Amino acid sequence: MACNWSAENATNAYLKTMRMGKSGKEPNGAEFVSALAAGNNVQLTVVACGGAPDSTALALAAAAQQTGGRIICILRGTYDEMHYLSQNSANIEFVFGEAKDLLLSIYKESDFVAIDCNLENHEEIISALLQERESRRHDKDTIVLGYNAFCKESWRNIPFGTELLPIGEGLLLTRIAAAVVPKKKSKSSNWIVKVDKCTGEEHVFRVRSSVGRIIRA
Repeated sequence: MACNWSAENATNAYLKTMRMGKSGKEPNGAEFVSALAAGNNVQLTVVACGGAPDSTALALAAAAQQTGGRIICILRGTYDEMHYLSQNSANIEFVFGEAKDLLLSIYKESDFVAIDCNLENHEEIISALLQERESRRHDKDTIVLGYNAFCKESWRNIPFGTELLPIGEGLLLTRIAAAVVPKKKSKSSNWIVKVDKCTGEEHVFRVRSSVGRIIRA
């Protein structure tokens, strides 16, 4: 994703998230999250909330609107507070269930995952997700983001390769590179030169092989 960074998408998503913050709950580092997702042109975003859908979910919804991608919000139950999201969450697909199970099965192809560190088992979810992505490299980069990291001091046991960003309530950022597909080696050609004994004419034939050379027959 890094080489496909879109500054335009990042800027537009950032500004849209800022405007949403003025009319609803004030985003807490949400602008950065929105710009990060949109700038990387993510196409399948999954956010697992610890409670009702929050400003991070809205920020990622803004990013998905900018990139034309999908956004899934995993919840453990229904919440009365969901009514305030109606205006800005039209593109969010709400799913109810266990985040870990869903992320490792139905949504295993997601390229941006945000985990609320207020979830009791957030460390287990992040750890399982990172192990799965490392063992089965995808054909595209993946970003795994833990947010609200300062709330439960999740930063004290961050996995190797994860960065702690002091933005908002704390972000745990991990980038997993896509699998490197080896390039097929192109076969060079052998050139066979055959001389007609009667006429003295030379005839050249091209034969595919691993090493290029000229053979006289």
